[in-house]
Amino acid sequence: MALDFAKNEMAPHMSEWDQEEHFPVDVMRLGAQLGFGAMYASDLYGGTGLSRMDGSVIFEALSQGCSSTAAYISIHNMCAWLVDTFGNAEQRTKWIPPLASMDSFASYCLTEPGSGSDAMSLQTTAKLKGDHYVLNGTKSFISGGGHSDLYLVMARTGEPGPKGISCFGVEKGAKGLSYGQKERKLGWCTQPTRQVIMEDVEVPVENRIGEEGYGAKIAMLAINGGRVNVASCSLGAAHGSVEACRQYMEDREQFGTKLKDFQHLNFKLAEMGTKLVASRLMIRNAAHALDVDAANKVALSAMAKYFGTEQCTWICDQAMQIHGGYGLLKGYPVQQFYRDSRVHMVIEGSNEIMRLLIARDIFQAR
Repeated sequence: MALDFAKNEMAPHMSEWDQEEHFPVDVMRLGAQLGFGAMYASDLYGGTGLSRMDGSVIFEALSQGCSSTAAYISIHNMCAWLVDTFGNAEQRTKWIPPLASMDSFASYCLTEPGSGSDAMSLQTTAKLKGDHYVLNGTKSFISGGGHSDLYLVMARTGEPGPKGISCFGVEKGAKGLSYGQKERKLGWCTQPTRQVIMEDVEVPVENRIGEEGYGAKIAMLAINGGRVNVASCSLGAAHGSVEACRQYMEDREQFGTKLKDFQHLNFKLAEMGTKLVASRLMIRNAAHALDVDAANKVALSAMAKYFGTEQCTWICDQAMQIHGGYGLLKGYPVQQFYRDSRVHMVIEGSNEIMRLLIARDIFQAR
């Protein structure tokens, strides 16, 4: 179902959306009718109630139609899960149904101008004043910024470091909430990215998600799933690139011979296919670890994100090489798959940070 939706509703428009930097709201809402708006949020409040494994399969399929749009859908789903997992009954009742239908969109707000990899040093503050908090600060590289209806903001309510961070639902239209200019990006061009700026934004106490000081744990648990999600989106881009190469090699002829009959290119395609399947197995394993709450889920998610995004980006790069000059043209999908996949090596924790998390797990006492 997800693959059919990707091929019929997304793929025919993928290049146009990318070049026009169009955010395909109507198509995403069609996907929400199939259950793609809150996939692994419980069905008690309107979610689809699927597993992380299901989500990985779906994000891979959707990314074959447009990996940039699928990646935004994955972030939106991460936000819906966060509310469903850590929100109270009132918050879940209020926010999850419109997120599930995608009548409302959500953004995850952790990164700041001065804190990327060092996320726990964030400077956005939330000061309690009576029945509300006053938020001040700026969040950077926010997918959906300026368009989303709900911003899940990590802000400092206490001491320096992770124990002083809390999570808030900031709703569009709040006084003092504004946005930076729309960023011009290498990839992910079908989703708007802006700074989210808060200047004395008043947020009701009832919009705090979880207890004070619990925000860092919420943020990290959410981002473990986010890493598996973007790795799954990379799978879709790589899968689409392999399929494009297969078709191109069957059609293209040089020196009187079809490309598919050149042994060197067959070796290359075989290597691409092997790395795709190896990445898929690692990513699905990490998704399963999240489903069963495995003790090593953080390390496995980091491994999946590091290995999967790097291998899949390599596959997309090789697909461009096989296409020759055509691979560099905007009318061919492989260059777009490459640009979108390349983003995944940076976001949700850079792949350098993934290596640190993996090494830390190796050195832990068993």
